[in-house]
Amino acid sequence: MENLRERKKQRTREALLRAALELFTTRGYERTTVDDVVAAVDVSQRTFFRYFANKEEAALAVVELAVAHFVDGVRARPPHEAPMEALRQAVVEGWDSLNDVIESVVPVELYLRMYQVIESTPALLAAHLRRSMEIEEALARIIAEREGLDVEADLRPRLVVAVFSGVMRVTERQWSTGADFGLDAMRSLTVSYLEQVGPALTGDWRTN
Repeated sequence: MENLRERKKQRTREALLRAALELFTTRGYERTTVDDVVAAVDVSQRTFFRYFANKEEAALAVVELAVAHFVDGVRARPPHEAPMEALRQAVVEGWDSLNDVIESVVPVELYLRMYQVIESTPALLAAHLRRSMEIEEALARIIAEREGLDVEADLRPRLVVAVFSGVMRVTERQWSTGADFGLDAMRSLTVSYLEQVGPALTGDWRTN
């Protein structure tokens, strides 16, 4: 009986989430209200707020799922990998299973369209960047633990995560405004940009 109740709750949450993302991507985030979302699913506002604190949380929920998938991937990397390599491999290999992770909640195509909405909506982009800062701190602590370091005394974990996060932010921006807006394109951009980190940081850019 308990399992049945939990499955029903999960279905309700996913229905609300899918309805919210469909409305955000077709009507616009600012022009969509909680009333619009609950009307699409035929539930009450009270039900919506049982699963989401507000519209923003619903808008970012699937992105948060993808981020959690990546963080779990970093935790699972072999201990012999250097910090930047562990971060790189976690994100690159994570793309291979991300499709299944997203599809378990909403269609991947809807997730991709929502990413464009986030990038073009100041309130959502600010929330996304704020959350990214929190993830950076969590990653720095994971890296420090992997390396046996005190994250408060050694700047290297936060430094390497800051470099990695900067690359990912550039990649996200290029991806969201590019002509090819699929997961494969994002994976290719990620690999390409991460491979340029070393030469960009230590190389001589001058051609003369």
